[in-house]
Amino acid sequence: MKIIRHVDQFPSECRGSVIVLGNFDGFHKGHQKVIGTAGRLAAQMNTSLSVLSMEPHPRMFFNPAQKEFRLNSFRTKTHLLENFGVDQFIVLPFDKQLATMEAEDFVTEILIRDIGAIHVVVGYDYCFGAGRRGGVNVLSWLSKMEQFGLTVVEKVMEDDHIYSSSNIRDTLKQGDVRKVADRLGHWWHVEGHVKHGDKRGRTINFPTANLSLEGYIEPKYGVYAVRIIIENGPDKGVFDAIANIGRRPTFDKEDVLLEVHIFDFTNEIYEQIIKVEFVDFIRPEMKFDGIDQLKAQIEKDCLKARQILKKRENQHSYIPAPSLTEYLD
Repeated sequence: MKIIRHVDQFPSECRGSVIVLGNFDGFHKGHQKVIGTAGRLAAQMNTSLSVLSMEPHPRMFFNPAQKEFRLNSFRTKTHLLENFGVDQFIVLPFDKQLATMEAEDFVTEILIRDIGAIHVVVGYDYCFGAGRRGGVNVLSWLSKMEQFGLTVVEKVMEDDHIYSSSNIRDTLKQGDVRKVADRLGHWWHVEGHVKHGDKRGRTINFPTANLSLEGYIEPKYGVYAVRIIIENGPDKGVFDAIANIGRRPTFDKEDVLLEVHIFDFTNEIYEQIIKVEFVDFIRPEMKFDGIDQLKAQIEKDCLKARQILKKRENQHSYIPAPSLTEYLD
């Protein structure tokens, strides 16, 4: 998958693509339906499939001081789109110029002039342009004026539930990562470089790999059964583990950290990139009276995590990364 950050340098061989518009935070089942629909159209037209998003997220641009709310970091979103089968990921820098661009100018100057879109696919609630004044009605009118194809994908429902990133964020805040996985169609995960910590875990025989949550929403603080994926290097593999997210009140810490103890694993993996897939919630964050009490609880947590991860419904292959191919049949 090509990542294109400047539309004025858009490769000529990528022009005439089917373009999907949206942020796609979380890449949930609704998003997959939208991009899958575009992929089917691209296959029928014998052309490529492109996704166009903006960075930073417009909400972060207008309110940079707000707490991180995204389900995916840019790295994670890129990997999900690539695994799905997207050919080009166009990432426009969301700045003052783009924030004040009218919907009609966005279509004529970027989609038509710069990218050469022949067909555009959006979700039913897509909005764009200055003040979000452009919706699917405006886009429909412009498609007739500029003579490009348009497909609007209706909302995707499960019973009475609409798949949406905001609903999934609320569910993650409640710690229900099992339900989050069902709605995403894949395990919610965090990926990043393993950083050096204070190495306190080693002193109680529970060494941890520590990751920053930069770029991700913070889920409910507590202990989770997780699975670790190391995709490169001599330690490449999939491993069962237990994780803690929070401020570590027993040690009077304030910064939020993701700490992962990998079962039956002793290798050093500092600075390596790992993926942490959240399978189930075990308990909320607690403050203990001392190290012995903490160690005893961790032993119980590890036993429970092992039992959870052994269940067939929680096996790594149960919720694999989605694929575009299922939409091409």
